[in-house]
Amino acid sequence: MRAVTLATWVLAACLGASMFATDEPSSTANSESWSGKAAAAYLDGRMVWWMGWKGAARDHKTFCVSCHTVVPYAMARPALRATLAEQAPSSTERQLLDNVTKRVRMWKEVEPFYPDEKRGVPKTAESRGTESILNAVILVGYDVATGKLSPDARLALDNMWGQQLKTGEARGAWAWLQFHNSPWEGDSQYYGAALAAIAVGTAPGNYQAAPEIQDNMKLLREYLVQERESQILINRVILLWASMKVPGLLTPAQQKSIMDEALRADAKITSQIWGERVVPVG
Repeated sequence: MRAVTLATWVLAACLGASMFATDEPSSTANSESWSGKAAAAYLDGRMVWWMGWKGAARDHKTFCVSCHTVVPYAMARPALRATLAEQAPSSTERQLLDNVTKRVRMWKEVEPFYPDEKRGVPKTAESRGTESILNAVILVGYDVATGKLSPDARLALDNMWGQQLKTGEARGAWAWLQFHNSPWEGDSQYYGAALAAIAVGTAPGNYQAAPEIQDNMKLLREYLVQERESQILINRVILLWASMKVPGLLTPAQQKSIMDEALRADAKITSQIWGERVVPVG
């Protein structure tokens, strides 16, 4: 059930507006009850805990960039900057960016998150594919505010393309970590490929039009379109997000169909959870 709710909040982020409201004016949906300062404190606190947790520690004094903790933080935390009148990333964000940048620059030297020698084949390939996409998503996301693609973000994208599969049924995608904890850890190769498209489409300077990546983009588009209809809702919502960044992934009618399905599903599930009718607004 939470997968559907998560999918709709991703959809809400895509549209840049709140999608739901309850019939009760005293609901927590009321924006007056929301505190940006409290949200930032919570997010920073969870991130600090993760960075210091021994289970997240990796070689060269780095830590694991996880789908379930680090990536949501990197996407959400900058959105609070205007509310908090922050002029730059917080100290916690800076630690995260330093960690990602270090691993991007040492790509050929750092050990995979989960090496074959410790976790069995094919964890090295899965780790490399997954991390290459997550590093690119994070660094590109922070470049948006500057309007210029940084050398480190470009290197992260280069590392990502170097891991793209060129043969086989998953041609155009990436090897992706499988721990069978979906949707908490995004155990989906399709999810990863859609994130890669978001990274490319978000990159400043019209990076997606660069001549040197057009063969890669062709493979990525073909994979995302070919496998689209067999995907669960949350993966199609991530594809919806990607389609707002990269042309040719969905038609307007297909975008609307995914939006409608996500809204209906979330309204139904949320009603079951809270015992009250939740209706789409706007």
